[in-house]
Amino acid sequence: MSRTGLDTMGIRADPDLESAVRAGLDDVEKLLRDAVRSEFAFVTEASRHLTDAGGKRFRPMVVLLAAQFADPAAPEVIKAATAIELTHLSTLYHDDVMDEAPLRRGAASANARWTNTVAILVGDYLFARASEITADLGPEATRILAQTIATLCEGQIRETVGPMPDDDPIEHYLRVISGKTASLIAASGRLGAMMAGADPVTADILATFGERFGVAFQLSDDIIDVASDSVASGKTPGTDLRAGVSTLPVLYTLRARDAAAERLRELMAAGFSTDAAVDEALELLRGHPGMGEARAELRAWVSGARECLAPLPDGPAKTALESLADFIVVRTG
Repeated sequence: MSRTGLDTMGIRADPDLESAVRAGLDDVEKLLRDAVRSEFAFVTEASRHLTDAGGKRFRPMVVLLAAQFADPAAPEVIKAATAIELTHLSTLYHDDVMDEAPLRRGAASANARWTNTVAILVGDYLFARASEITADLGPEATRILAQTIATLCEGQIRETVGPMPDDDPIEHYLRVISGKTASLIAASGRLGAMMAGADPVTADILATFGERFGVAFQLSDDIIDVASDSVASGKTPGTDLRAGVSTLPVLYTLRARDAAAERLRELMAAGFSTDAAVDEALELLRGHPGMGEARAELRAWVSGARECLAPLPDGPAKTALESLADFIVVRTG
């Protein structure tokens, strides 16, 4: 299990806050292990495949930091963080099936280790476990998670179907990631605040932060998918290209209508059937001004996330959230 905590991302947090977040994440890990346990040993093994693979636990961390603006010791906070992470993990099982991804977090994906059917069913199982935990938090929390799952699915469907003829491809792309990625991080901020007893205005602010942070997080992930030359991030470079997903660097490059855009269009039409084609596309994207435009868009979303925190009281939690947003830019190199 990899270490989790603000310090693992180069964020210098208040020592007391760092200790509290680390303790909270430890409690989340324990509840995660309990939540995925089944009488059927195979289900437990398959469910723990990604749980035990670790990760930085961004979403539970947002829950815990949001709770700092009220009563972070409220027992419902850990349950909310666990339900959020279970929901996130369930989407990873499904994503790997759709992307036909061989790796996840540096290890074989569940679909590669077992089958697509097993991966899909395990993802559904984790959705159910998340819903079970949220039911104990009351009808409002249950409604929020249910709406979030629906939004996640809608975002993925939008991506799968693609933009309509009259849609602007970049606006469509941003709407997709707002649904399939940012909505869950927005729910993290809202539930963390709510479960800690924060007022509705504070909960709204933290949900807005989560929305903007979530878009930025996905933008940075997409940039890394192009810019990275290794699997150190746990994701094979060019995964989005192979899956036929046009992320922001691709869309900006295609919009340029230059020789590079024309060549990229040819490679995309051929379907990236070879590693050489993927490598050529990656090199083309890395050297194109479209990558700079994508990075500028990322910085704009990070700035928006930081700015929306202004009404909140100054303190270690606010500083940590601002630093977390800044890290999203840093991680892209």
